Amino acid sequence: MIHKFKQNDLFIVMDVNSGAIHAVDPLVYALLDAYPDPDREALLREALLREGREGYPQEAVAEALAEIDGLIAAGQLFSEDTQLDAYQMSRHNPVIKALCLHVAHDCNIRCKYCFAAQGAFEGHRTLMSYETGVKALEFLVAHSGNRRQLEVDFFGGEPLMNFETVKRLVAYGRELEARSGKVIRFTMTTNGVLLDDEKIEYINREMHNLVLSLDGRREVNDQMRETIGGGGTYDLIVPKFRKAVATRGGKSYYLRGTFTRFSKDFSKDVLHMAELGFDQVSVEPVVAPPDQPYALQEADVPALCAEYEALAEAMLAKERVGEGFTFFHFQIDLGRGPCVIKRVLGCGAGAEYLAVTPEGDVYPCHQFVGMPAFRMGSVLTDEPLDGAVVRDFASATVYTKEACKGCWARFYCSGGCHANAWHENGTVLQPYRIGCELEKKRVECAVYLQVKRLLEESQ
Repeated sequence: MIHKFKQNDLFIVMDVNSGAIHAVDPLVYALLDAYPDPDREALLREALLREGREGYPQEAVAEALAEIDGLIAAGQLFSEDTQLDAYQMSRHNPVIKALCLHVAHDCNIRCKYCFAAQGAFEGHRTLMSYETGVKALEFLVAHSGNRRQLEVDFFGGEPLMNFETVKRLVAYGRELEARSGKVIRFTMTTNGVLLDDEKIEYINREMHNLVLSLDGRREVNDQMRETIGGGGTYDLIVPKFRKAVATRGGKSYYLRGTFTRFSKDFSKDVLHMAELGFDQVSVEPVVAPPDQPYALQEADVPALCAEYEALAEAMLAKERVGEGFTFFHFQIDLGRGPCVIKRVLGCGAGAEYLAVTPEGDVYPCHQFVGMPAFRMGSVLTDEPLDGAVVRDFASATVYTKEACKGCWARFYCSGGCHANAWHENGTVLQPYRIGCELEKKRVECAVYLQVKRLLEESQ
């Protein structure tokens, strides 16, 4: 299987199974429409392939066909799918490698699109106790098998509302590392309202990664992210974010935003955040019930795809003047890429990645918290995790999702977000349609950017 697309001045061909990427000329691009079983004599005879019937000499067509044949012989076009065999050979009983630790089911702002009901997750507002957090960390280590590198994200609600417990749990995590030989990488996800110099210094010292929530321009952010009293949050948090990043010493962070139907020109928000000095940016499409005024609709997809293309061009322009930055969804490793399990299975929710509530209940991920059908067990008891839920998520791969089997982007998106699929379709096996279309465009833009950079470097 191949996928080909034209973006700006480039004609790009992707071999889905091998991961090979080719920048080709218009003749090769057009000839590939006749593959994988071309009528070579007819192609040579007619040699009229371009729109407008612009002719090509038969010699040029013959050379292009030979070039294609060479790439096929090298396994870089129309290659066989070996991912399933590799996945099945590598698959074992999944071990848990990451926890989303809900240290606060409460929040100090009110985001209109919040999937967690402003932090309460459809339940009562509460904070995780130190004792429950300890059990969660011990649970992670006990179920991590031979995996040495583990991850814990302090999440909410707003985790800084339970900051003292966070500090105690990090200290206990360091003790667990010494006893178990594991390495626990902690992440803090925060809206920033409670950040101060003490918290910034602690987070930058102890947290491997920092995720800061901001939607972009002041008017965009403040339309959806309000204080409890109804005011905007932009002016409150941006100075704190800038200080946190400036003193982070090069450690990982992301400014993470959400765009809605009210902000379909989201490239301006990404560029605004870059202009504020943030060079690691992630802006996600909102996922919401279709009756909400801010929810994205299928009719919005063409405009959103054009916006991703505009963002790619703006990023190139910034790079050319030494002002480059990273946009999370345009990051693709074309050399090695993710391991086969991640390509086929995705994020590992419900199998390798779990969420733990303040009460100690275990769910497949933070977006399933509070849904009784997805409660898998508890870190406070010795009961095994619900095997049916684990199996359902572990078996939700690009080979069991009908919409993914024939999709060229399947090894890049890994079947998409399980939670988004469930909320739209009531099953994790049927991907979220709008999410699919936007992900395919993001992959195209990511590939385009890398090819463009390589070509410009070679000139």
